[in-house]
Amino acid sequence: MLSKSGMVIAIFCVALFGAGASRAEEQQKPNPLDAVPDKMPFDVPYGAPILLERAGVAIAAAVSEAKKHNWKMNVAVVDSGGNLVAFQRMDGAQLASIQISQHKARAAVTYRRETKIYENAIQVNNMPYVATLDGVITSRGGIPLIEDGKIIGAIGCSGGTGSQDEVSCKAGASTVK
Repeated sequence: MLSKSGMVIAIFCVALFGAGASRAEEQQKPNPLDAVPDKMPFDVPYGAPILLERAGVAIAAAVSEAKKHNWKMNVAVVDSGGNLVAFQRMDGAQLASIQISQHKARAAVTYRRETKIYENAIQVNNMPYVATLDGVITSRGGIPLIEDGKIIGAIGCSGGTGSQDEVSCKAGASTVK
């Protein structure tokens, strides 16, 4: 029979051995970030900037979708250089979302991908480092506008939940083929 101090030492040794084993297992697992893809992801070229008339059509579609659900949105369209082309704030849409909608659009065009990717990186894939990238916003609702395989701009929606913003944004993005 072990004394109290003997039991404490035995428990400590088991815990120490177990911790060492789990560290060894962690070291053996490959880091998915070490994978080197053959092609660059999101390598979509920038095209000529979207014109005001087309930006207005995209905004109208996003606003129309939001109205179907009684959502109050701020909708922004930027050109392929990230410059604001058009913006609309629906009656009653929250003021903070003015800048957020523009930020989503700029992030989508700058990084050539939907902002939902950054939301997933933080919430699903445990990659918090993406929040340190300049100009990133980790909320869905920013979508590049692609025509003939080139980015002509991006649309950003804000005012509801991220999923509501995304639904409105997709309606606007669908006007660009």
